[in-house]
Amino acid sequence: MMNSVRTDILRQVRERDVRMVRFLYCDTSSIIRGKATHVRGLEDRLHSGIGLTVAMQAMCMLDQLANIDGLGAVGEIRLVPDPRTFVVLPYLPRVASMCVDMMTLDNEPWAFCPRSFLKRMIARLEGQGMRIRASFEGEYSLLAADGDMLRPIDSSLCFSTVGMDTSAAVINATIDALEAQGLQVEQYYAELAHGQQELSIRHAEGLDAADNQITYRETVRGVAQQHGLVASFAPKPLVDQAGNGCHLHFSLVGRDGRTSLFYDRGAPYNLSTTARQFTAGVLEHLPALVALTCSSVNSYRRLQPQAWSSAYTCWGPDNREAAIRVASPFAGDEAGTINAELKACDHTSNPYIALGALIAAGLDGIARKLDLPDPVLADPSLLSEADRTARGVKRLPGSLTEALDELAADAVLCGALGPELVSAIQGVKRLEARLFAEQDVDFELNRHNTRF
Repeated sequence: MMNSVRTDILRQVRERDVRMVRFLYCDTSSIIRGKATHVRGLEDRLHSGIGLTVAMQAMCMLDQLANIDGLGAVGEIRLVPDPRTFVVLPYLPRVASMCVDMMTLDNEPWAFCPRSFLKRMIARLEGQGMRIRASFEGEYSLLAADGDMLRPIDSSLCFSTVGMDTSAAVINATIDALEAQGLQVEQYYAELAHGQQELSIRHAEGLDAADNQITYRETVRGVAQQHGLVASFAPKPLVDQAGNGCHLHFSLVGRDGRTSLFYDRGAPYNLSTTARQFTAGVLEHLPALVALTCSSVNSYRRLQPQAWSSAYTCWGPDNREAAIRVASPFAGDEAGTINAELKACDHTSNPYIALGALIAAGLDGIARKLDLPDPVLADPSLLSEADRTARGVKRLPGSLTEALDELAADAVLCGALGPELVSAIQGVKRLEARLFAEQDVDFELNRHNTRF
């Protein structure tokens, strides 16, 4: 099967006159990076990969190296592509790309590889007869250069057709490009903030969901650039406007890939016992989990009360101020559409780490037979402090540093990630926190707007 996939790749390269193929990875800082091979060397590179210094997994988003054991000047790994992810890029001439695994020189998964971490968590889930469906629901801002400043392309209203009309050309081109790469677009609308868009793609299983997020980010940004615009995935691109989330939707299915393990028609909110236990695990580990799902300094400008981004550890049916929203299913396909939505997630997360950690937290909930507390059916910020305390509702960390402290104390998540990946995350992210603390707000916004 894999040989036939490689043969098909080489055929596409010839027929579509591809010259360069990018090998893409998402690093510890959640920046998408990569190297490219000329097609003359592609057949060999499909087997052997491309060399990369180990130090790159210690690189922060400001291109400074964190001091992390094992990630220095000495040592090399291989970026080995997954042929299943091959796509010809419709927005760049003669260029294709693939997602990669980071492998040691002995062709073993590297302990610092985020994609390999997700594979381990998927295998753990499958060992219990379960598979995960997930999607990263994308919000982003379309910005235009105005001298040295980036400004939103419009000042339209939420869900406004004026906003849709303003961005129609670039959105239509983006949809064409996504569909040309095999991604199914679900919905689009102009969101609350000026220049803000929401363009969602269909869910996928496990690894494909995270790979799709890489393709999504690359495509949205690449198409915008072709139209002379900047697509910013920064959680808070403008201090006076709503932030950009990347809500992580998830549900579980059986080994057959079809039978919902989340749906129980007779249960409250149609949530099965498995769904309640898995979601309860995510909720319990949420103060630490946000270090991985909201993993930038800028993230914590978005995670504020009454911002529809979630600021408290609670859940509720269709409650958009809760950290976890249980989405109401659609009539006629209740079992197929029931899912939970982690709102405390944004595009500065590495999708492999975010989804893998969510699985680890959920499996802990199943192993310990945790149950969800009573749902919160109101904006949690409007509850009294005493009421929140009685319900066990806590404020999420207020900064990246606080979230990293929570992660360091979470034995389940640290155990799942492994000591190497934990050390890289802590080292890189704490370096970023220190570097941004030395700068002003404009510096922070500019760097996040142009890096993500």
